[in-house]
Amino acid sequence: MNYTFDFQSVSYGPLLDGLIVTLQLTAAANLIGIILGFPLALMIMSRIADIRVPAMLFVEFFRCTPAIVQIVWFFYCVPMLFNVFLGSMTMGILALGLNLMAFNAEAYRAAIQGVPREQLDAGIALGLNPLQRTLYIVLPTAIRASIPVLLTNGIGSFQQSALVAIVAVQDLMYEAKTLATETYRPIETFTIVALVYFAVSFPVAQIVGFLERRRQLVTG
Repeated sequence: MNYTFDFQSVSYGPLLDGLIVTLQLTAAANLIGIILGFPLALMIMSRIADIRVPAMLFVEFFRCTPAIVQIVWFFYCVPMLFNVFLGSMTMGILALGLNLMAFNAEAYRAAIQGVPREQLDAGIALGLNPLQRTLYIVLPTAIRASIPVLLTNGIGSFQQSALVAIVAVQDLMYEAKTLATETYRPIETFTIVALVYFAVSFPVAQIVGFLERRRQLVTG
């Protein structure tokens, strides 16, 4: 192998700009997924079929189809079918956010099912109505129990955000592809990009592991 590595030839400015866009995508998608995932979980657990079935179909669609297909579908099909024209960044956020919303809903659902019956009975004894019991008892308990899974899903959305490069969102991967083409240094460029993704994901993964071990000690 006669290849000579030259990391100094890689311009870090565009990669930094792309990283900022990637973090913005991830933050917006997680905001959608965390906030809307909980009511979606409640809909899945509803006794009313007209509410439960569409919610279950929504979750299964996003869980059982590739994220790249979802991103492409939003970018190309939504404007054609609904005459709605949004920027590629907005489309990317919607696709990633709805995908994350489906996965978070399952995390919330498992956490809701784990809420002790005694807490709900105490809420009834205090005279709380169903909405109040949901807000003051179920929601806080479910969020605490599902934090490790939510963080893990957040890491996944950060990594999956690289897929929006195919619809011309100028994220980290898009800038890396452009830079690699211009400099003819794909090895150096994508090695740096891989290290950036690792540097962001690894600390969060360690936090998830810590929370899991702490939870096992508390419940054990």
